[in-house]
Amino acid sequence: MVSFEDFKLTTPLSNALADLGFVEPTPIQEASFNVICAGKDVVGIAQTGTGKTLAYSLPLIRNLRYTYQENPRILILVPTRELVVQVVDSLEELNVYTNNRVLGVYGGTNINTQKQQISEGIDILVATPGRLYDLALSRVLQLKNIQKLVIDEVDVMLDLGFRHQLINIFDLLPERRQNIMFSATMTSDVDALITDFFTSPERISVALSGTPLENIVQYRYDVPNYYTKVNLIRFLMDDRDAYYRVLIFVSNKRMADRLFESLEEVYHGESCVIHSNKTQNYRLRSIDQFRNGFNRILVATDVMARGLDIDDVSHVINFDTPEYPENYMHRIGRTGRAKRKGTSLLFSKENETDYKDAIEALMKMTIETLEIPDTVEISNELIEEERPQIREHYNPHKQTDEDAPGPAFHDKKDKNKKQNLGGSYKFIIAKKYKKPQTRGDKNYNKRNKK
Repeated sequence: MVSFEDFKLTTPLSNALADLGFVEPTPIQEASFNVICAGKDVVGIAQTGTGKTLAYSLPLIRNLRYTYQENPRILILVPTRELVVQVVDSLEELNVYTNNRVLGVYGGTNINTQKQQISEGIDILVATPGRLYDLALSRVLQLKNIQKLVIDEVDVMLDLGFRHQLINIFDLLPERRQNIMFSATMTSDVDALITDFFTSPERISVALSGTPLENIVQYRYDVPNYYTKVNLIRFLMDDRDAYYRVLIFVSNKRMADRLFESLEEVYHGESCVIHSNKTQNYRLRSIDQFRNGFNRILVATDVMARGLDIDDVSHVINFDTPEYPENYMHRIGRTGRAKRKGTSLLFSKENETDYKDAIEALMKMTIETLEIPDTVEISNELIEEERPQIREHYNPHKQTDEDAPGPAFHDKKDKNKKQNLGGSYKFIIAKKYKKPQTRGDKNYNKRNKK
């Protein structure tokens, strides 16, 4: 059995791991340690919740030597602000007995404050691509000394449209550097990025992206509509001992707010919500309250699913069936972390059957179906998105709403309507106002007055 002692870590790093209670490395940590230490380009594919952050942090910190320079030597790019905070916290715990300086920068906060922090000197910089590029263009942040580049959750970055920003950042970095990339899924876009910018990378894959974690028990319910889903969740949440820390994923921001309000009607003060429309302080406060047990229910969107590391989540509830099966894997990976047991529940509607089938095909298993308890009311009320859309057959003679004139348009009065009279218009005007044919023709004017 391999332990962290076999890695021949420095004494400060070993002491930090001992304080954190880490003894045995996960498979991705064991497989990637020596390769990263050797300075090779690395592409790591592992499921969410398997310890990818520690997999690249340990070898990088082990080989990081103390210097007096002010510019960062290690750059870690992550897709979301929450992940920046999370990675910085992890790095600070590992560097508690060293002099390494760690800083996280992200959008949505005062850039001048971050410029001041950068000027004080840093060794390890964790950043989102957008804010990093802004700081680099301002010339406050110098990237000429970057020796190691880590891109975490790269598939999410590409999904969020960060490809062009990543390419621009690569142009600012030294050509001679070590590239390290970690992701939960391998897509064609990720593979193209590797081909363009990596040099003979060592590929490490410890599990297929569709392989379910063994310590997560999965069930699903066939639920017809939104209000029945809410009734089922309220029934489940009444068991406070079993459902003591529950993460609920929804498809969009509007649904997140709607579900949060529905839960607050019954469990006032026990729930919180995060999505991209919330302010940064609100999002961080919601995560902290959920992590520390002040709230036992957290409603989140898929963007927040990636990199969200919260210990001892009892249940993950998929309020809807995600369109892409990989998103389901990322969702359920929020529970069953660090070898703990976890439970995942999937709520499926009839029109989501194809999505459910794709998830089961990816995992190569069938999710066990449970019956909705008799005490749960099956509602007939539908929200706006669930109501059938009444569409009229094509009528070419009927004016569509898009073609309809707006409120500022109206028919002109007859006397204000213009007519195209062609070349005869000037003669009509001349006859009406008796204007001279040529300017200054006084004899013409005298003749017309008689």
